[in-house]
Amino acid sequence: MHFESMSDFFAMGGYASYVWSAFGITFASMIILLIMSIRQGNALLSNVSAKVERQARIDAAKDLENTL
Repeated sequence: MHFESMSDFFAMGGYASYVWSAFGITFASMIILLIMSIRQGNALLSNVSAKVERQARIDAAKDLENTL
């Protein structure tokens, strides 16, 4: 599709509100998805780290218990 000027490009032949709102909604959805994925990944890593530390403390306590 060929546009005569930038204003014609932004008007999109009368469909500008549909086209630009679709781009905006898609962009916002992708940003929200990225942020939520990063947050969930960080939460998962901290949860796994806490479980590993807890298991290490349990193992250390069992080793101490066996020496008494």
